Amino acid sequence: MAEEEKKLITRDFLAIERTRLANERTFLAYFRTAVVFLSAGFAIVQLDALEEIHLVGWFLLCLSPVILAVGGIRLVQVRRQIRKYYNE
Repeated sequence: MAEEEKKLITRDFLAIERTRLANERTFLAYFRTAVVFLSAGFAIVQLDALEEIHLVGWFLLCLSPVILAVGGIRLVQVRRQIRKYYNE
């Protein structure tokens, strides 16, 4: 009887897959945000017309890897939680 309780039915398996895909989409959103911040920071720093907001450009350049790191850490944490919950 214990083995029957551990087997996942199709609905449960699909729910796990949806959760995994949502986790990956969330990471891609973090990645996309980091790339936009990086490119905007480079553009602001390189353009002479935007000299008065140079500091904002450097801030965006420094913030981009932080956002990417947070997204990566979040991806790994949620993946571990999913595995832990469904492998018990």
